[in-house]
Amino acid sequence: MRAWDSLLDRMLRHLIRRGTLELVYPDETLIRYGDGTGNPVRVTMSNPELTKKIVLRPDLGVGEGYMNGDYTIADDDLRGFLALAIRNQTGSGMPWFEKPREASRFFGRRFAQFNPVNKARTNVAHHYDLSGELYDLFLDEDRQYSCAYFERPDMTLEEAQEAKKRHIAKKLLIEPGMTILDIGCGWGGMAMTLARDFGAKVVGVTLSTEQHALARKRVKEAGLEDKIDIRLTDYRDVTDKFDRIVSVGMFEHVGVPHYREYFAKVRELLKPGGISLIHFIGRSGPGGATADFITKYIFPGGYCPAMSEASNAVEHEGLITTDLEVWRLHYAETLRHWCDRFEANIDKAVALYDERFCRMWRFYLVASEMAFRHGGQVVFQYQLAHEVGDVPLTRDYLYRDDDEQEHRLAAE
Repeated sequence: MRAWDSLLDRMLRHLIRRGTLELVYPDETLIRYGDGTGNPVRVTMSNPELTKKIVLRPDLGVGEGYMNGDYTIADDDLRGFLALAIRNQTGSGMPWFEKPREASRFFGRRFAQFNPVNKARTNVAHHYDLSGELYDLFLDEDRQYSCAYFERPDMTLEEAQEAKKRHIAKKLLIEPGMTILDIGCGWGGMAMTLARDFGAKVVGVTLSTEQHALARKRVKEAGLEDKIDIRLTDYRDVTDKFDRIVSVGMFEHVGVPHYREYFAKVRELLKPGGISLIHFIGRSGPGGATADFITKYIFPGGYCPAMSEASNAVEHEGLITTDLEVWRLHYAETLRHWCDRFEANIDKAVALYDERFCRMWRFYLVASEMAFRHGGQVVFQYQLAHEVGDVPLTRDYLYRDDDEQEHRLAAE
């Protein structure tokens, strides 16, 4: 066995403790790892250089190897393979010779996540300025590119995304005529819901030119131009004051060095008595670093923080956490819906880009799903205010019937 093959063998013997991995090395040597339980996952490596890449940078090597076709998985069971890998990594951790690299990634993250306005704009363009047709292939009709809320397991993706928006709107305790800032407004779906269904006046900000153009088009077609203002600008450049602030799926792009700056801006823009709802992906364990594959190919500059990291910034910027909710498997189910839709439209995706891009995108979606199922990823919803009495004393208001809201809007 070659030296790099031997190092990979040592890594896998340490890592794979539960389940069964059958690995066929480039020299056709077959080695089984794990305890022999479950359905075996067989991976066949065809590129002799792949073992070195995986040993040096495991998640990047595995991700790029799948993208480039340097290995194949029996029955193309990517979901089973990544579930096996992530479940075992969470339990066993990496072997000792990987520890220095992991430490350097953690301590280097402040540099990697330094996101001034110009860099933030470039990072956003890398992902969100892809062809709009790509997102049509797997998102719901409202283009909600964030965690849905499955109040019932039989919900469709469209129903669960509507439930997510309703839940967030209830936490904001909106009254007709209130002004709302939507930080990272995406394609405008949340802004349109808050304006159309709750009578708010919304300013949405995004750094994506593609999102900005489509969001403005959707607002115009819906006849909501008098209630919604979509701006192509950084949240740090906003100067208006608002009754409510909402941000869904944007805080992951802020970067660790900017957390206090972010919450200071929220405090500055939120009127006295106002309420903010910050919804973002986080980790249930301590702080870490973003996977190399995600940083390089999907979300440069992005990071999903631990609760302790976000809370520390909130506390130092004088905001009160009035409610904190943790969504666990909701995003796993959302990603499963997205992946199923993407795979059903794979021919269209290949026509838009190419097979390598589609393999990259599929790897991203499946790996993200498995991170929520087995890797400790969750979604946090922070409800923030200036004073402890700015929201009701109990959470009952979140689960009342919508009759009161409907009557109020009908009377306008």
